[in-house]
Amino acid sequence: MKEVRAEGLRWLRQAENDLEYARLGKRVVFGHSLVQLGAELSLEDDLRDELAVLDQYYIPARYPNGLPGALPYEVYTKGQAARALEASLRVIELSRRALREP
Repeated sequence: MKEVRAEGLRWLRQAENDLEYARLGKRVVFGHSLVQLGAELSLEDDLRDELAVLDQYYIPARYPNGLPGALPYEVYTKGQAARALEASLRVIELSRRALREP
């Protein structure tokens, strides 16, 4: 029971901190959503699809508790992995081009 309470308090502290930042208005936040980061950078629309594909793998593919009732290695297919790899390569290439432009 003590561990449950401690975990609950951790989440509560984070929620309180989030609330305080929300009261201060917009601030620069670096997150993990590639779609959100891409939107803030005004990336071209067709890149959004690749970013969305990659966002789907952030939690579920990495953690055993990311998919209720299943493990990542049981759910993800070689085809999905290939699509994620292709999306990654395209995002990296477009990022390289964008960073080289004056």
